Amino acid sequence: MNSVLEQQRRLHEEIERIENAIVDELLEKPKADEDVEDIEIVESEEEDDDKIYNPLKLPIGFDGKPIPFWLYKLHGLGEKYPCEICGNYIYMGRKAFDRHFQEWRHAHGMRCLGIPNTRHFHEITLIEDAYTLWEKLKSKNNAQQFKSDTMEEYEDNEGNVFNKKTYQDLKKQGLL
Repeated sequence: MNSVLEQQRRLHEEIERIENAIVDELLEKPKADEDVEDIEIVESEEEDDDKIYNPLKLPIGFDGKPIPFWLYKLHGLGEKYPCEICGNYIYMGRKAFDRHFQEWRHAHGMRCLGIPNTRHFHEITLIEDAYTLWEKLKSKNNAQQFKSDTMEEYEDNEGNVFNKKTYQDLKKQGLL
């Protein structure tokens, strides 16, 4: 019981000492603020003099410094991927190149060419290749379109099934 009272007394003394230190600090703060402003001005002048050494022209990271060379190589940022559809824009790295097919610049280029920006055109970067593939896709779709003369079926009274052209020829001849 005695030790609990002793701990409580020490705790109260510690709290009073901290409160007094805080009050003293607040009273001296206006003087300290003037010193801090002078220090901040000196620091900002020093920061302007520090230029980042970047001889390899590495991209700048989130901290304002060049990213490490191993990370540059890991992400393949040294590889250039030009896209003629995007106005000969060059993408650095495979990830940026793959992502650009869904972005506005590539979509706008495809729209200007009169070609829809579909998944078929992923990896197509040359205008001539895009036109060639578009013509191929259009001809393939035309071959698969419904042709009423050959695909439309008619049935006579006896249950025989004919395509439209044959049915109309037989009907004109009076055989049906």
